[in-house]
Amino acid sequence: MVKKNSKKSATPAQIAKNKRATFEYRFDEKFEAGLSLMGWEVKSIRVGKINLSDSFVLLKNGEAFLHNCHITPLNTASTHVICDPTRPRKLLLNRKELDRLAGLVERQGYAIVPISMYWRKGAWVKVEIGLGKGKKEHDKREDTKQREWAIEKARVMKNK
Repeated sequence: MVKKNSKKSATPAQIAKNKRATFEYRFDEKFEAGLSLMGWEVKSIRVGKINLSDSFVLLKNGEAFLHNCHITPLNTASTHVICDPTRPRKLLLNRKELDRLAGLVERQGYAIVPISMYWRKGAWVKVEIGLGKGKKEHDKREDTKQREWAIEKARVMKNK
């Protein structure tokens, strides 16, 4: 007798990644934050209609909000709700984490940028945010050289 696999269908854990953020910023710390979403947004995220490339995090009144995260609404998701694709979405963080972020942003000039969005335990959408400083032009060039050297090294090792 063949047993059926009781697990749900394997969906990829990662929803979206902000590749531009890793090129533009050097991250010192990373945090995991929950995200307050509406029903139509979750449906659109499941389909993969999300863009994190120009998004950023702002702290306002002791709370963190994700701005410019574009979630494209589905045509069939909900007809009675007015969908705003770029509305600010509240990030769910502990008070201790919020206070730490606020202190570093105000005093030391750090930026808070979303790095990736992924599923946690199949149902919860989480955002990985990074606390970092912007890279200078020479830092970006050095990263490009390192990346190209890694590709060349792998090519040479493959041929031998």
